[in-house]
Amino acid sequence: MRAGSIPELCPRFHRASELIGRRWTGAIIYVLLKSGCRFAMLREAIPDITDRMLSERLQELEQEGIVARTVVPEMPVRVEYELTKKGRALASAIESIADWADKWIADVDATAAQARPARGRREAAQSTRPRRRPTA
Repeated sequence: MRAGSIPELCPRFHRASELIGRRWTGAIIYVLLKSGCRFAMLREAIPDITDRMLSERLQELEQEGIVARTVVPEMPVRVEYELTKKGRALASAIESIADWADKWIADVDATAAQARPARGRREAAQSTRPRRRPTA
């Protein structure tokens, strides 16, 4: 590349990063790399995801050929999700992100524990202030 020239963005890379980088998608793939799951198990494994968002992401991943949806004809009917060969091919990329996160992202639990005392002091200071009574 010449000095001053604009670097090119590979369209395939851009499409892949937009697909995999969507909110919740990485978490869904991460969980499914460990084991195929039913919807409820996925929902429990991924904190704060809503049913609607999980359903939308699973449909998108199914349309892209990354996730396979299998209906098990029992009473009651079971639906299971698992990664396809294309989805399992993401394992090394997901593992690389996990390794990077272990090295560079602060531990969420430790960060939350450090933030709690600071919040507690602020709340304590606010609670000692006299409250105004509403005027009529």
